[in-house]
Amino acid sequence: MSALKSLALAIEVATRARDQADQALMQARRAMQQAQGQLDQLESYAADTESRWATASAVSLSAELMQHHHQFQQRLRQAVGMQQGVMSDLERHVEVARLRRVQEEVRLASFRQLLKKKQAALTQQEARREQKQMDEQAVLKYARAAGGAGSLLTGEHS
Repeated sequence: MSALKSLALAIEVATRARDQADQALMQARRAMQQAQGQLDQLESYAADTESRWATASAVSLSAELMQHHHQFQQRLRQAVGMQQGVMSDLERHVEVARLRRVQEEVRLASFRQLLKKKQAALTQQEARREQKQMDEQAVLKYARAAGGAGSLLTGEHS
């Protein structure tokens, strides 16, 4: 029984670890969704700004204003590039969290399978023990019955 209690404890610990891995995976996915939202906003803002300046450039603008616009667009592109780097890091983080979750689930399933095998082995062992007891009782009962019949035939009385 102590082996079963140990397995039950191992299953409980593995279940908690799997649940923690689930939480970490969900948090990583949320962070990635937020970062994707920020990236989408940056890209949208950069595209909107560029399209506005494209129409404004048809009107004569000063060279200094055009230079500021190009510097601003360059900084926006840098921000987009940085956010894409953040997205790549978060994607790797999500993958690591997903793999950890899978490993924890496999570990938990292994413990559960081992527990089933142990329970089946104990059940089989108990069934064999009960069968042995019934066989021994049947042999004793038969021996008593055969012994009693033999004493009647020989005329012996107990």
